Amino acid sequence: MFAEDLIAKIKNARSIVVFTGAGVSAESGIPTFRDAQTGLWENFDATLLASPNGFCSDKALVWGWYEWRRMKVLHAQPNPAHRAIAELSNRVDHFALITQNVDDLHERSGVNDVIHLHGSLHQPRCFACARAYIFPGTMPDEPIEGRRLEPPRCQHCNGYIRPGVVWFGESLSEAAWERAQLAVRNCDLLFSIGTSAVVWPAAQLPIEAARSGATVIQVNPDKTALDQVADYNLHGQAGTILPLLLEAITQ
Repeated sequence: MFAEDLIAKIKNARSIVVFTGAGVSAESGIPTFRDAQTGLWENFDATLLASPNGFCSDKALVWGWYEWRRMKVLHAQPNPAHRAIAELSNRVDHFALITQNVDDLHERSGVNDVIHLHGSLHQPRCFACARAYIFPGTMPDEPIEGRRLEPPRCQHCNGYIRPGVVWFGESLSEAAWERAQLAVRNCDLLFSIGTSAVVWPAAQLPIEAARSGATVIQVNPDKTALDQVADYNLHGQAGTILPLLLEAITQ
């Protein structure tokens, strides 16, 4: 099923980077960013909700949307793609996982150190003082159609707690971005999995890896702008392709 030279490159790689996007989480039933526009939020522009201005304009609407999304994530489970990536991480000397996803499915599949370029639904912070906020241990119980929900207040400054994601108009975490760039510049091989390759600056990471001499393998059901850059394009569902690929490199 897979070319012999592809299998050989994976087997011989000593430093592998896996770069994932929404397609990986979608296979666990998590709505993509724009698909999460149902019920209460279907008449709102997602790009406006996911912004500092949107939060300041209607905190209850935005916080309710993100709590609904966090509930969806917590009810979801890692899929075969997540598990294959976690197993791959144990097979190489140096491994880095960079994700555009804001869920914790990679961590729950067994990857210990994940670089979250766009933040995390599970790491909220104060909008005013940026101090971290810890969610209660209970599972969110949000109605299917969603609801408006006032955000909690910061115990230190009484500011409003905001989702821990990178909103439109905000910069990526400098620390996360520097770690990601360092990883791709020093890897032998990079997998780009389930990402549309259109969200910048994240989309430049596979290109940087290619420029640095790494082998780039894309796994995606659809063609993307990365097709012209990748050395190998494996078109299909990550949850189908990655377990088969892992099996092939263990033979």
